[in-house]
Formats: sequence, structure tokens, C-alpha cells
Amino acid sequence: MSTFCGTTLYLRRIDPSRNMARFYVASVEPSLFPGAALRRVWGRIGTQGRSRIDLFEDRSAAEQALIALKRQKLKRGYVDMGEAP
Repeated sequence: MSTFCGTTLYLRRIDPSRNMARFYVASVEPSLFPGAALRRVWGRIGTQGRSRIDLFEDRSAAEQALIALKRQKLKRGYVDMGEAP
């Protein structure tokens, strides 16, 4: 049995002039079916936020989607928080 090491992305965007304080967390996780899942959680800092799970055929496809998502969010002003707890 192989272990599944998750890949997680932590982003945030804060702009006091617009009263904006957002977070975005995305991770590649195992799914109940063959393949992998990309789980996303986003919302205002201090709230539970919303979530979405996208299923992929394999782990590499999910990781490619995570990379594309990171690129898109960084263009929109989010900052990478690195390895958060």
C-alpha cells in the first residue's frame, strides 16, 4: 500500500482600502475512487468559507490543475503564504 503525500497551497489577499481580506486553500488529496481530488476552500479571513472538490484521472493531472490555479490567483493579487499549519 502506498502513502499519499498531499500537496497544499495557502494564499491570501488583503487590501484594507477595499475592506478585502480573503483566503484561498487548495490541496491535492486521494479520492474514494481511482485518481486524485483537488479540494479548494476560499472565503473571507475569519470565516469557514466555501469549498469545492474536482476529481481527476490521476495525481499528475490534479497537480497540473493546482499549478494553473496558483498562477491564476497570483495574477489576481493573492500572496503565497507557504507552508501554513
